Amino acid sequence: MKRYHIAIVGATGMVGRTFRKVLEERQIDADYTLLASARSAGSVIHFMGKDHIVQVLNETCFEGKGIDIALFSAGGGTSLTYAPIAAAAGVVVVDNSSAWRMDPAVPLVVPEVNADAIPQYKNKGIIANPNCSTIQAVVALKPLHDAFGLKRVIYSTYQAVSGAGQAGFTDLEEGLKGVAPKKFPYPIAGNVLPHIDVFLPNGYTKEEQKMIDETRKIMGLPELAVTATTVRVPVFHGHSESINIELERPFEMEQVFDALRSFEGLVVEDDPDNNLYPLPIRAEDTDPVYVGRIRRDFSVENGINLWCVADNIRKGAATNAVQIAEALIKLWNS
Repeated sequence: MKRYHIAIVGATGMVGRTFRKVLEERQIDADYTLLASARSAGSVIHFMGKDHIVQVLNETCFEGKGIDIALFSAGGGTSLTYAPIAAAAGVVVVDNSSAWRMDPAVPLVVPEVNADAIPQYKNKGIIANPNCSTIQAVVALKPLHDAFGLKRVIYSTYQAVSGAGQAGFTDLEEGLKGVAPKKFPYPIAGNVLPHIDVFLPNGYTKEEQKMIDETRKIMGLPELAVTATTVRVPVFHGHSESINIELERPFEMEQVFDALRSFEGLVVEDDPDNNLYPLPIRAEDTDPVYVGRIRRDFSVENGINLWCVADNIRKGAATNAVQIAEALIKLWNS
């Protein structure tokens, strides 16, 4: 069986470090190349039992190196420049930025939801990793859609500062000491900001529009009624989401619980009598998507409310990308 070669682009960043951690935990036996900007190039990282010298990302680093998969997490501009270069060298790029997500020729993949889209990588040699807030949401939506059909979805999110990268993390750390913010427009410590990414002419933020557009694409429901309000909260790790769902068909609540409990990658934590419901502090550094507070919405026919939590850096970024890489290897070995 072929031994594969995986490159990590942005290997020293927040998501890149988590890529390495998840790959080690899942014991993906491969050859590895670590790539980063010139600022990090030359540093030595111990990974998968050996020392790796971080190499500089440039126009020639993929050519003739035998790299099969490149996990990218180095920003949209970097991905727009280097993903096509890697693909032209025969590398399949799994990109964590927003650069390629809405390209109709590029599959946007959450393996539990639409793994059947992975072979479309042949179009451009690129697979897009969705936005962190979208990933956990569609894992919760998929079993409900399969069982009852989706009619409308309303997202209200409570997103951790780590979703804004190291600068967001630092703003909360320093803000707790009274230091003025550098990343966010207002202090995040002791505050909530209904403002993630830039505002668009339609009044939504880019983060909200991402959730709307990506949900439709991943679920294969281009006409699905979806709306979103995304909010940054003073939590270091773990996105939380209140999801209101209107289903196409009637249901009994036990059927809803059965559908959610039996779905891969979902953990149901729902025991109000014992104060059991998903919390970001418990989701930190884990891979599942957690759902709870599952209840009928009596204000609309066939409505449900649920609370959804996941670690945004793991399942919301690194783990999802590694799962795509695993699926590619399985596909190639079959």
